[in-house]
Amino acid sequence: MTMGVSTDTVDTQMGRAPARRRGSATARRAETWASNAFFYGMVGFVLAFLYIPIAVLIAFSFNSSRSLSWPMTGVSLEWYARLLANEDLLEALWNSVYVAAAATALTLIIGVPAALALDRFDFPGKGLFRKLVLLPIALPGIITGISMLIMFRMIGFNLSLETVILGHATALVSVVVTQVFARLQRLPRSYEEASADLGASGLQTFFLVTLPNIRTAIIGAALLSFTLSFDEIPVTFFLTGRDNTLPMYIWSTLRRGLTPEINAVGALIVVFSIVLITLSVVLTRDKSGKRG
Repeated sequence: MTMGVSTDTVDTQMGRAPARRRGSATARRAETWASNAFFYGMVGFVLAFLYIPIAVLIAFSFNSSRSLSWPMTGVSLEWYARLLANEDLLEALWNSVYVAAAATALTLIIGVPAALALDRFDFPGKGLFRKLVLLPIALPGIITGISMLIMFRMIGFNLSLETVILGHATALVSVVVTQVFARLQRLPRSYEEASADLGASGLQTFFLVTLPNIRTAIIGAALLSFTLSFDEIPVTFFLTGRDNTLPMYIWSTLRRGLTPEINAVGALIVVFSIVLITLSVVLTRDKSGKRG
């Protein structure tokens, strides 16, 4: 009588993996490949959705024609030259830098002590204080702008770049508080206790122990606050006087139509933002090369 021999038995006798195992391994590899392809495809789609418009803006900033039709007629730096010769635009740029720098400094002056108070002290109403400090980051900019406009009108303040600075600082102080408070939560209290045991005063402990350990959080919060203030429109719209900031200048120009100069300004802002992000990453790395 002839007895049947399975394919798996023959494969085993010949030193090969059974056919069913080979088939399941092939199926798993195919499934893994399909899963990876889907994942990378979604990542590529998201990145394209985010950055293709920016790439188009940068490309048209070099277009030799005023027309925004594709394909471009040529490559030129004319619009960058006109941008540098535009005194109103340069003044608005300087105003934005001034407002963002001053607002950032004010947020640090207020935010760092507030974060220290939240982390180091227990006092009545601490929970409510924390919620009130963090509330501005959740409020729409238009609410902050209108409320501060009403307050300045009531106390007789004339609108100017200084009122814009106060508005930006109010809206952004919670950014500094959250960043610095999170870092303080991870800072061991034993460092400060050891400093006190060695005879250091409170100020010495802060400047020699606490501050170096939260420095990267402060730098990161400052750069983020500067960037958010630099391109802020809703709060600026209600609080600015006769002086324009760069976002307000761009917005007012767009009402008359999109020009290649605006594309050039946008391209420069993108480059400036990349530099800030790179600087933030470099400055917030610790000595081991890991992010702070």
